[in-house]
Amino acid sequence: MIIFDCNGVLVDSEAIAAEVAAQEFVRVGIRITPAIVTRFFTGRRPADMISDVERASGRRLPEDFGQRLAEATLYRLRTEVRATPHVQYALSWLREPKCVASSSSRERMVVSLETTELIRFFEPHLFSASEVPNGKPAPDLFLHAAARMRVHPSECIVVEDSPAGVSAAVAAGMTPIGFVSASAALTNHAAQLTAAGARALIADMRALKSTVASLRGC
Repeated sequence: MIIFDCNGVLVDSEAIAAEVAAQEFVRVGIRITPAIVTRFFTGRRPADMISDVERASGRRLPEDFGQRLAEATLYRLRTEVRATPHVQYALSWLREPKCVASSSSRERMVVSLETTELIRFFEPHLFSASEVPNGKPAPDLFLHAAARMRVHPSECIVVEDSPAGVSAAVAAGMTPIGFVSASAALTNHAAQLTAAGARALIADMRALKSTVASLRGC
């Protein structure tokens, strides 16, 4: 089975989400840039990001901050999000079972995948980190997805663009492929993915099928 992260892997949404998050933090008086959001929170749950910012700033954010952040992000995604180049090609040629396991809410996954017309490849197999106790880099989400799909973790390949996601796949006993997006804002992105445990790296989704086959020993 192939498990895909959503943001930054299937859809080019990370820059949008980082910009929105930075704007919402600034609205409540916490000066955070999109670059900081990208550096520290790519691949992680919004709830965990909010908790970390509260801890670092020593401030309690408004109770509805998470909801406002979610709504602002969805608004932008509905009009701006695009599919990752060549991802439809990759999904069309991967015949084995597939699912999505994302740190985002299910609603954000659905909006992103419907807007980019990718949802047909996965529905109903969409799994959110809000369904498990701990988000990435903990293995909970990937183990949850494997259990729901009735596949042993050792048989799963995970396609991830964040070090947190790659670390989660390794912790789950799965084989991670690191996706190095052309739009990635992370410095030394490929090196960070390798350090986190990626077994292979790709920068073009057209290489995914052959990479999977190589990892499978086919």
